[in-house]
Amino acid sequence: MNPAIRPRRGALPFALLVLLLLAAVPAGAQTLGPADGRDLPATDLERVSVGEEAPLFTLESYDRGPVELASFRGDKNVVLVFYRGHW
Repeated sequence: MNPAIRPRRGALPFALLVLLLLAAVPAGAQTLGPADGRDLPATDLERVSVGEEAPLFTLESYDRGPVELASFRGDKNVVLVFYRGHW
């Protein structure tokens, strides 16, 4: 057999391995992130209606420690955004 046209033995297993890895990456990424409240009791999912005062809460700041909503009441307007990143 001419060596120039001889089929490569490792090409098919390598291609199958690459396809398997590419298929596994998106499947694993779907399991990351928060549960979106699916496992919480219904009482924990109550929403604040437009115009209602937000309940008091405390969140951890990236660089300042705990931050309480009460510290902004009557002083500044507060916009709270939860960015759900997929990284």
